[in-house]
Amino acid sequence: MQLEFDKVQALLQAHCKTELGKEMAADLRLHTHIDYVRTALQQAHEYKQLTLLQENFPNEYILNLKKELRLLAIEGAVLTGEQAMLLRKLAESMHSIVRFFDHDRRTQYPALFEVIGETHYEKKITAAIDEVLDELGQVKDNASPDLAKIRMSLFRKRTELRRVFDRILQKLQKLNYLADQEEAFLNGRRVVAIYAENKRMVKGIIHGESDTRKTSFLEPEETIALNNDIQSLEREEGREVYRILKAMTAALSGFSGLLNSYHDILGAFDFIRGKAKLALDMDANYP
Repeated sequence: MQLEFDKVQALLQAHCKTELGKEMAADLRLHTHIDYVRTALQQAHEYKQLTLLQENFPNEYILNLKKELRLLAIEGAVLTGEQAMLLRKLAESMHSIVRFFDHDRRTQYPALFEVIGETHYEKKITAAIDEVLDELGQVKDNASPDLAKIRMSLFRKRTELRRVFDRILQKLQKLNYLADQEEAFLNGRRVVAIYAENKRMVKGIIHGESDTRKTSFLEPEETIALNNDIQSLEREEGREVYRILKAMTAALSGFSGLLNSYHDILGAFDFIRGKAKLALDMDANYP
């Protein structure tokens, strides 16, 4: 190609950070429609000015959330806590961009403001997530009354198991039955590590042995019922967490179109930033 348009495209792609921005650079064609060209040039020019003035435009988050957004469109789908927190970050990024365009900046950067002209920030998105998840993306204890009850029961049972276990360990220590590592978890159950030659001396269930066969992992008789209760409660907890996440996903799916538009907008701003950065590199100016 004589214009070497493809080479400029490749340079532009390298300056984009999001998948969407890179796609927009790859799909770029030679345009002759004057209004489109004028707007596109104006946007790159404004972003370049913004960079030169060292104004911090809030699109530093690099989010490629096609998978998460696709899930929202599927009935009955369930987002993980981690995926929901990514969508929260997307909404928060949009919030920062909307806040950036105060009255003065709308006048100063009209072509950039046009990118978000048809959208709005919806605080119900973050509210739906914050109701259920903590800042680490874990389902909160108070996300439902049932979950709070289950987790309180789990806490009590685990505390009781720890007390009983410590007593058993002290007893076995005195008898010199304990192997070096003392205790472990096998199949989600707390077991004690004892020398294989002593395994017949302690009542309980053998869950396995070490590679050398010198150590046996035994679940003491006194803890079997407690371990059963804990496993049963953990299954209940898992079911309730799944139900909560499913309900949260259903609530968020109502904002699927809006979240997709946020994602597109962040991609568009990344594409414009890429053009502005390339212009700065090449010392290119608005004609």
